[in-house]
Amino acid sequence: MFRVLALAVAVAATTSVAGAQATGTYKSTVKPASKTSTAKRRSVMKKAESQAALQREAKIPEATARATALAEVPNGTVKSSELEREKGKLIYSYDIKVAGKTGVEEIAVNAIDGTIVSREHETPKMEKKEAAKEAKKAK
Repeated sequence: MFRVLALAVAVAATTSVAGAQATGTYKSTVKPASKTSTAKRRSVMKKAESQAALQREAKIPEATARATALAEVPNGTVKSSELEREKGKLIYSYDIKVAGKTGVEEIAVNAIDGTIVSREHETPKMEKKEAAKEAKKAK
């Protein structure tokens, strides 16, 4: 008798769910994402990747990366540095000033294997443009 009652309840529950779906009264509570929410999610994702998280991910100590960058630019002095993710790679980025030359040498060192990723000379004009871009990105 108990089996018959359990079977009857199961059939009734299945029938009422199927009936609700067939009549269109079943509503989804998932709302499509708007453009604003996508932008907010990206912003939150960027903020979530803190310096502490990047440092935990880095395999090469900052001092080793700094020595590698300075070896690329004889008689250079590190003007600024940062650990960042650029084009999907975790890098230490160094702006190295050389006495008697305008601009800086920007050296990127891979924070995972310690190799030089890029080297680029930045003129004062390029530095100013990059600083403005970074300030805009920080907002």
